[in-house]
Amino acid sequence: MNKKTPELTRKDVKIVEIFSDLGMPKNLAKTLMYISQCQECRSADIEYGARLRQPEVSVAMHHLEEKGWITKRDQKKEGKGRPIYIYKLTSPIDNIIETFEKEKLQEIESVKKDIKELKSLINDR
Repeated sequence: MNKKTPELTRKDVKIVEIFSDLGMPKNLAKTLMYISQCQECRSADIEYGARLRQPEVSVAMHHLEEKGWITKRDQKKEGKGRPIYIYKLTSPIDNIIETFEKEKLQEIESVKKDIKELKSLINDR
């Protein structure tokens, strides 16, 4: 885990905006960009560095786990209380962007197909 908690830079904010414009929820994009800067991090680090609330981070982490983009492990701690998890990316951010790009290109092809079918049905009336 990093000694100093990174924060999102202006460039990161621009990247988040582009992800958001492409349909990724903003909190998910912020979380992804934050984790991409860390070897490993806790959700509390993400909350602080990405300026998100705990529930927002929790939802984003769930989606990132579903996509297989992050892994989590338990951090051993003494005493009782909520477990602490340590998160990290499963592959470099460049690979994740490639996966995201493929998903978006598939969506475009699906939209094109639907529009073509729509035109065909309208013309055959």
